[in-house]
Amino acid sequence: MLGIVIGFYVEIAPLPPLVCMIVLLPILYGVGKKQPREGFPIFEISTALLVTCLGILSVGLATYKTYPKFDIEEKHTWKLKVREVLKPNDFSQRYFVDVLAVDNEKASGQVLLSLDKDSILIAFRVDAELFVIGKVETIQPPLNPHQFDYKSYLQKQGVDHQIRSDNQAVLPIENASKTLVGLASNFREHIISKLKTYDFGTEELGVIEALLLGKRDDISESTYNNYINAGAVHILAVSGLHVGILLLILQFICSPLERLPKGKTLKLILVVSLLWSYAFIAGLSPSIVRAVTMFSFLAYAMHLNRPTNSFNIIALSMLFILLVKPLFLFQVGFQMSYAAVIAIVWIYPKLQRFWFPENLLVRKVWQLLSVSVSAQLGVLPISLFYFHQFPALFFISNLLVIPFLGLILGLGILVIVLALFDFLPSFLVTFFDGIIHLMNSVIGWIARQEGFLIKNIPFDSVQLLLGYFIVFALVIFLSKVSKRKLLVLFGGLVVFQSCLIWSTYQTNNTETLILTHRSRNTVLLHQTGSEMFVYANDSSNLGSIVNDFSVAERIQNITIKPVQNSYQFGAKKLYVMDSLGLFPLEKEYDYLLLTQSPKVNLERLLDSIQPKIVLADGSNYPSYVKRWKRTCSEKEIPFHHTGEKGYYVFDNGND
Repeated sequence: MLGIVIGFYVEIAPLPPLVCMIVLLPILYGVGKKQPREGFPIFEISTALLVTCLGILSVGLATYKTYPKFDIEEKHTWKLKVREVLKPNDFSQRYFVDVLAVDNEKASGQVLLSLDKDSILIAFRVDAELFVIGKVETIQPPLNPHQFDYKSYLQKQGVDHQIRSDNQAVLPIENASKTLVGLASNFREHIISKLKTYDFGTEELGVIEALLLGKRDDISESTYNNYINAGAVHILAVSGLHVGILLLILQFICSPLERLPKGKTLKLILVVSLLWSYAFIAGLSPSIVRAVTMFSFLAYAMHLNRPTNSFNIIALSMLFILLVKPLFLFQVGFQMSYAAVIAIVWIYPKLQRFWFPENLLVRKVWQLLSVSVSAQLGVLPISLFYFHQFPALFFISNLLVIPFLGLILGLGILVIVLALFDFLPSFLVTFFDGIIHLMNSVIGWIARQEGFLIKNIPFDSVQLLLGYFIVFALVIFLSKVSKRKLLVLFGGLVVFQSCLIWSTYQTNNTETLILTHRSRNTVLLHQTGSEMFVYANDSSNLGSIVNDFSVAERIQNITIKPVQNSYQFGAKKLYVMDSLGLFPLEKEYDYLLLTQSPKVNLERLLDSIQPKIVLADGSNYPSYVKRWKRTCSEKEIPFHHTGEKGYYVFDNGND
């Protein structure tokens, strides 16, 4: 993992780590035979260096690109192969594609393909090959402060560039080559088309597709948000929970095979084969491949039927996955899956030793609660870091849903098999649809208990690390109480609290004025300590700008006001010219902000107030912005357009 992180951020080519590995291997072989038990740990250090180089090499190979020389400003003919179909937005259909050639010259790499949405255009499937005429572009960084960084997200998928094109510039290639992932994806789409012929409810079918096949595109936003707010969104992602339950079901069904000669080996082969068959049915998505890989190793450990360190099995599956797909390390799903599994393996047995009820019903409830609490402790810091909310009723949703998840999965697989053979009876459709409807209703009821959903929790990377330290120290302390462990736990809490106090102190001593980017609106954020004034032309068109900023900066009070024409910020003055085009009465402003496309003679205005910089936000016509940019260039005055350069932080002149 250290090697993957180094390789990703330092961007080292594959050759240097490969040379280092070739040099280290004979050293390891020689030292491993002769090194005494005591002395300088050459063998251990060499091993650590070797696996670090292995991580660097795996990232280098995964992100290696070869393109012929071409003019990046011009359009070119790209031969592309669809690798993954992404969820469309309001304007475009998007795909992750592999580059096969550029202008008939062989090439390799990955890009994001964005095609204009058109009702006539049929969405392409995985493995489709296309000729596309378009210009390659770099992914745009976030235009507003503390906004989701889509550029960084794509880089961690191995994608650095995108190609935008219209549908007329796309030519599908017939008889494209097939891959296993493409066949699995197409088979999943075939299953979904079969299910759509039956009388399932729209919401219920969307949940069935997500629950059984890992496709969440057809779930409505309200239903998906209900699962998030109830702390049960993991149910909608085919991952470790589903595969773990499926493994237990298969182990039970195949247990009679153990009576045959070589029955245990036959059982292992059959169980693992069925797990991977399910992965194929679910489209071989990254989350399902991760889970099935991990539980295939676990199935082998269960086959050995001897004391096996569960952490070794988890680490071995992680090593195998990251060797093949090193960039998985940066995916939130990968981090949360392994954090949950490690926490369950480590914390759950301790909770069972802490209390073992005699009553069977109470014992089963306690076991479910223990699993839920263990998993939640494992993912809590990551969840707060990425999503900034905590569903306090997570244990209720898990207690009500997870006990029946095995039945739902088993029945769902039966429904899929019968639907494929056109032999699905209507009573089974009605029964299964009713179960999913009931589950949605329960989750919806829990999600509506808004008093138990804690939102907008500020949580940065330092708190993430300290959070895991506190969880680790707490479990160690409760496992075997001692003064030394208590001091370690107390120390972690003190450091965590000190960081919160320092962050609050920094917030209270901060004053900043920021011009943000918002289409058809002007939005200025003026932070003074933990209070923020939002100046906007349209208070209903703020998007997530205010919420993202207030959470990250720990803002307590927000006041929304209309945009003024003039601002005094420290020693600097800002003039805002709107659609009325009124000239200021005063002269010599430091900043000039143009909003709502004012019809003004910019040369005359610049000569009048002599600003140090001219700014234009997202409320202006693009043609006006281009003209203003030209005028400022002729006048040698800096010009900042938020649609191109992103948000602008004003200098108050007091530093």
